[in-house]
Amino acid sequence: MADQKPIRILGIDPGSVTTGVGVIESDGKNSSLIFYGVIKTGGGDIPDRLKVILSDVTEVITQWQPHEVAIEDVFVGNNAMSALKLGQARGAAICAAVQADLPVSEYSPTQVKQNIVGTGAATKEQMQHMVKSLLGINVDKLQADAADALGIALCHGHSRGLRGEMQLRGNSRKRVGRFRLKS
Repeated sequence: MADQKPIRILGIDPGSVTTGVGVIESDGKNSSLIFYGVIKTGGGDIPDRLKVILSDVTEVITQWQPHEVAIEDVFVGNNAMSALKLGQARGAAICAAVQADLPVSEYSPTQVKQNIVGTGAATKEQMQHMVKSLLGINVDKLQADAADALGIALCHGHSRGLRGEMQLRGNSRKRVGRFRLKS
């Protein structure tokens, strides 16, 4: 298989209070850390929090110039209101990406955990450990939201590598979960 050209990927773990962001470079096999952090929206009304997410994700995109964005899909648990707020936070982050003409791919929490740890039932601690190991991050404690964002970016990078292998073998499957604005 011919190696793919490395691309810069922004991973986003959306949340209405804390949104994790992480930027990596990946060629589909190997990945390197560029940046990670968290966006803290503070208290207040949801429109004010969404404004912070939109603004700060736009700033991350401007500063780190990713080629693609990967975001965690909505997890619907027992609390419908939490799922609604999460969906709104995702929407603000996705708007920042599509405003910058970046393709967006979505991954479920189970897909990310399976890809990074090897089991869809991985714990937060297992995700943090594997993300730190895969990217050579030498900190005692990596905040869970930042680790999840980096995990999402890694998952996308690995998935791109698999797609490249499948395309070389003649499989022309299209990407799932990409957003494009039509003019």
